[in-house]
Amino acid sequence: MSIPKTHYFEAQPAVASRPRTVRFRFGELDLTLQTDRGVFGSKGVDLGTRMLLREAPPPPLEGDVLDLGCGYGPIAIVLAKLAPGAQVWAVDVNERALELTRANAEAAGAANVTVSTPGKVPDEVRFEAIYSNPPVRVGKGPLHALLLEWLPRLKPTGAAYLVVQRNLGSDSLARWLTEEGFAVTRLKSKKGYRILQVKAAS
Repeated sequence: MSIPKTHYFEAQPAVASRPRTVRFRFGELDLTLQTDRGVFGSKGVDLGTRMLLREAPPPPLEGDVLDLGCGYGPIAIVLAKLAPGAQVWAVDVNERALELTRANAEAAGAANVTVSTPGKVPDEVRFEAIYSNPPVRVGKGPLHALLLEWLPRLKPTGAAYLVVQRNLGSDSLARWLTEEGFAVTRLKSKKGYRILQVKAAS
């Protein structure tokens, strides 16, 4: 199946820019975020992202933390505000999304967010935690390649937290990760979503 060029996982979205503002409340945080067409969740912070932030454990208070596929930054910014002593890496291939994340992090006072394309994250960086609403619509092969690129960069005691819709293959993804040698735990199943915890197998 060919992937339309307008999808949010293109480096340069083909759709014309149409900026808008969305509001996202999380606990005591009240964020006003800039978004745009061609970026995931452009009409508002999606339910999966909200569930991931609510149901996954809070970020470690220090060390490197990764938001894999950051979009316009809601996950990275919340993590950074909850853990100001941590270094949060907001990574995406979509240049429009990265520009928005930079602006949103600055507006939110989240100075501990580093916005980057995948290739610009130094090879030596190892993560205490990874949070991701992964781009499952990119296809199974590219999704698996993405996870195999980043999950091995967890520290031995670290964990990744993924939110995936059940009808988009969360259970088969969990099985595949187990077959690849990871320890997978379903932390929550709610409203058609699964929250998966992924660790290196002991």
